[in-house]
Amino acid sequence: MSQTVDRALTILPLLAEGPANLEQVATRLGVHKSTALRLLRTLHEHGIVHRQPDQRYRLGARLFALAQQAAENLDVREIAHPHLVELNARTGHTVHLAVHEGDEVVYIDKVESRYPVRMYSRIGKPVAITVAAVAKLLLADLPEPERRLLAERLEYPRYTSRSLTSAAAFLEELARVREQGWATDLGGHEESINCVGAPVRGPDGRAVAAMSVSAPNVVVSADELLELLPLVRRTADAVSTEYSGKTPPKEARS
Repeated sequence: MSQTVDRALTILPLLAEGPANLEQVATRLGVHKSTALRLLRTLHEHGIVHRQPDQRYRLGARLFALAQQAAENLDVREIAHPHLVELNARTGHTVHLAVHEGDEVVYIDKVESRYPVRMYSRIGKPVAITVAAVAKLLLADLPEPERRLLAERLEYPRYTSRSLTSAAAFLEELARVREQGWATDLGGHEESINCVGAPVRGPDGRAVAAMSVSAPNVVVSADELLELLPLVRRTADAVSTEYSGKTPPKEARS
């Protein structure tokens, strides 16, 4: 039975390359045509493959429906949490995970720092959307018309002298974040707190969440925190790979 399953699963990557006929499938499997035909018929009955009018086989709609359903049921927080804990253990700093919901970006996980100073952020609390690194990452990934509409709806409180205070400045920052693939908040919300973050991407390459490392100036300088950016990005890429099943491109991991 295990050999039958193995052969059936071997068919799927072949058909992912494009439609194939019975002879091509049999050759790839190294079996007689009759064996390949039985496997294809079974997969066809379950909608996993589809036989075209030209007698070639391609991946079936049922397979895509199952993949979509599985993706929708994935819990990014559950997948990310062990990685957040490890990142926290390696850096000692506060680690956040956030998602975009409506016009808000909300923290869905947090691992506290090892030092006595505690950040005000908490799970379920919206972030300061115009300055937070996680917000910049998630909003930068929106299509340009959506980014512009959202930016024009937002208010721009001047939290500190480094806060972005206009839609034009915010959109310019989002364009920069979109280009470089990472974001910072260097005293934009609180003068004494700095943050660096990276996106977690789903199967379609879109950002489904964003994670960050934050620390106060009394513990580590902004420049020292920025030195952790490669580690933060590698951690986000590891979560992305586990969540989506796809390895990020090399430029995203550099």
